[in-house]
Amino acid sequence: MTEKEGHMRWPLIAAAALTLAWPLTARASNDPTVASVPQPDARRIVDLHVPAPGVIQRLTLTDGSQLFGQVESIDMDVVAFRTIAGVSLTVAQTGIADLRVASGGVVAGEFWPADSHGTRLLFAPTGRALRKGEGYLGVYELFLPFVQVGITDRLSIGAGTPLVFGGGDGARPFWFTPKLQLVARERLQVATGVIHMAVAGESTGIAYGVTTLGSMDKAATLGLGYAYFGRDRAPIVMIGGEYRAGRRVKWITENWLWGGSDNGFVSGGVRFLGERLSADLGIVVPLIDHTVAFPLVSFAWRF
Repeated sequence: MTEKEGHMRWPLIAAAALTLAWPLTARASNDPTVASVPQPDARRIVDLHVPAPGVIQRLTLTDGSQLFGQVESIDMDVVAFRTIAGVSLTVAQTGIADLRVASGGVVAGEFWPADSHGTRLLFAPTGRALRKGEGYLGVYELFLPFVQVGITDRLSIGAGTPLVFGGGDGARPFWFTPKLQLVARERLQVATGVIHMAVAGESTGIAYGVTTLGSMDKAATLGLGYAYFGRDRAPIVMIGGEYRAGRRVKWITENWLWGGSDNGFVSGGVRFLGERLSADLGIVVPLIDHTVAFPLVSFAWRF
């Protein structure tokens, strides 16, 4: 091992900790707000009320179709509903399977659901936070699972360990990812946290602060971290971005530098968005003398 390779060993392990830690009764046939095949949803909700102006609701009927719009009135056992395309209809309450406020917005007359995994980029956290009781369970490269759960509206805790590991007793790595949101505004979120990994009596990780500017569909994220491995320490900078290209597609980039301009990696990819399940496909390119690229695949389920 050369002197440079030895110098890079501990920040690469810290970056690996990050990779493992993060871090899934009526139908209007001409109405683009109707989805005939709804996403699976085990938590059925019927929140029957007339919402405030501008609030979008998702109505799921017992035949499986979905509409986005607003409840206009409730009369005895009948509900009047107007879709975002302006189509009015009445539905018997017995024909409603699910009614809830939808998270997202209207773009060109079509409802775009919010990214249900906006609290992270490909690997790294954003400044956004999980709500109390919310969480996600995911896996990188099909064998590196991760989980994160909101303890409060600001504090979340995560953990994980590889599904398959060939080390001896006591050598299995475990990682922990507490995160605390400090600022929560409409277009500005700030959080701090730690990505900590323990393996065979050794500890490595990154203590970080991260700021996200912009909307859920288009935002930039800047992270400043302090990596540690044994007695070694080094600063880390992360610059990332998100751009929503369509109802089900978001482009993401994430770029890291530590201990010098030749140490780090660049990455980019696409996130395919479901109501609760997301899939990320990307490429990671380490900043080393010989160009090499690694594929990234991850899935995450929001609960």
